[in-house]
Amino acid sequence: MKTFALALFGALLAVALPAAAAEAPENFAVLDTPAAVPEITFVDGAGQPKTLADFSGKVVLLNIWATWCAPCRKEMPTLDRLQAELGGPDFEVIALSMDRNGPDAVKKFFTEIGIQHLALNIDTSAKAMFALGAVGLPTTLLIDRDGNEIGRLIGPAEWDSPEMVDFIRGRIAAK
Repeated sequence: MKTFALALFGALLAVALPAAAAEAPENFAVLDTPAAVPEITFVDGAGQPKTLADFSGKVVLLNIWATWCAPCRKEMPTLDRLQAELGGPDFEVIALSMDRNGPDAVKKFFTEIGIQHLALNIDTSAKAMFALGAVGLPTTLLIDRDGNEIGRLIGPAEWDSPEMVDFIRGRIAAK
């Protein structure tokens, strides 16, 4: 009976506590202490001004990219699938284009490759890229609900891989 009670207690405890966050995928540099993210501005597909504060309360995956960047183009469908799977009140993928040709170039690219779940966001000045210390494209930051950087990945990734989805889910659950 004592063994059964301990097993039951362990099972209840496992259900009551959130699962530990999965380990960071390869090449994803997680900060020991979350760091403040500089205020950046950009515009959405309708030309309306946006900042990261507009997404306060959500975990954000901020991907800095451009249509002329071959690795960016390759990873964009994986970001779209990640947004489809996890996007909602607790999580948002912000694909922030650095295209100087404006939103029409991004819209055309989104149409060509079938992007359905990502919102169009653009910074034609590329000021956000420099403010965030992005040394190349793509660069992706994972930002917590309070607007602090949890970590980043420089270069392309398979954002919808089981390993990555588990890692991000763990960060979303770590309210």
